[in-house]
Amino acid sequence: PDSAPTKSTINKTADLLAQGKIVGWYQGNGEIGPRALGNRSILMDPSVKNGKDILNAKVKKREEYRPFGASILSEYASQHFDCDYESPYMLYVIDALSKTDFPSVLHVDHTCRIQTVNEEPQYEIYRDLIESFRQKTGIPMVLNTSLNVNGKPIAGYKQDAIKLFNTSEMDAVVIGNEILVK
Repeated sequence: PDSAPTKSTINKTADLLAQGKIVGWYQGNGEIGPRALGNRSILMDPSVKNGKDILNAKVKKREEYRPFGASILSEYASQHFDCDYESPYMLYVIDALSKTDFPSVLHVDHTCRIQTVNEEPQYEIYRDLIESFRQKTGIPMVLNTSLNVNGKPIAGYKQDAIKLFNTSEMDAVVIGNEILVK
């Protein structure tokens, strides 16, 4: 099995995100369900103005109108969204408090499907990544979408993640403690 990312790998990944890079994130066991919850994700800085269009053109190949979600540190959720409760599974579409700060994760009606990332053990590595990104940028969230292209299954094996990295314009992929960068 792949080893978990070290603090150094998490820090380097946060640096890539802070530079506006598109990063695949393949860690631990995959999630069950329709959404990426931090183990099989494509991540990006949510403040990139045309981030949704860039991500669709380079990797996802989805319809332009389909929004992307955000993973946010739970203690910051109410500062950016009309949300004073946990939303760990991206089940709720929530109004954003700012219509302009995080355009890559906002739908046309200024809502976002958010995942609150709390201090539960299963989120420790993902939370460390978002916290590292927050320390670098002041932004306590990342754009989070599933590690796949439109119409294909979420990467179930690391070979799937590597193939997606090699056949798209994704800038980097982090598999366990290994970072592959173009």
